[in-house]
Amino acid sequence: MAEARPLRLLALHGYRQSARRLRQRTGALRKALRGRAELVAIDAPHLLPAGAEDDPDGDDPPRGWWFSGPGTFEAGEAAAAPAGLEESLSAVAAALAEHGPFDGLLGFSQGAALAAMVCALRARGDPRFPVAFAVLVAGFASRAPAHGHFYREPIALPTLHVVGDTDAVIAAPLSRELARCFVEPVVLTHPGGHFIPAAAAQKKGYLEFLERFCPGQGQ
Repeated sequence: MAEARPLRLLALHGYRQSARRLRQRTGALRKALRGRAELVAIDAPHLLPAGAEDDPDGDDPPRGWWFSGPGTFEAGEAAAAPAGLEESLSAVAAALAEHGPFDGLLGFSQGAALAAMVCALRARGDPRFPVAFAVLVAGFASRAPAHGHFYREPIALPTLHVVGDTDAVIAAPLSRELARCFVEPVVLTHPGGHFIPAAAAQKKGYLEFLERFCPGQGQ
């Protein structure tokens, strides 16, 4: 009998990052999940304005999933006119269709916030997003009133919320607030800051969560 394939997770990077940077910074996680799950990262569709950040890791420009102001983003800002989200939802839908099948999502920071929105749409039956679960690291709920509809009812999709107790970028209470938007969320804490942890305790938490799913469930 053929061995079951690993779960495939579409990975969404944080603001000011790129798919390549996310791959660079998830080496320990990918090693921890080897044989159980593989990550496939995509670039956000929006380039940040020139000078938004010096690129210490190479020549790929930093990107974002949406903006809270003209070419800027602050997670805590109740943006009156957020821009770019629809293009990013379309990019995720296209990646799921073109590079699938995928079983779930993994998002970091702004990518986790976007993944939560995708979960909300999936839970309402949106056929563009055939995923069964999501792993949300340093996630948050968008403060923009235009995005409030994503959180109006509990999101019935399994999620693992990874929360850094000393995260100075997305404070732990913001990630816990996002978790409360879901039905029966699983919360995994770690003592560190704004990164994707992969120490032994977190590896155990990831694997226990992923054991609930079989390849193909999302389809």
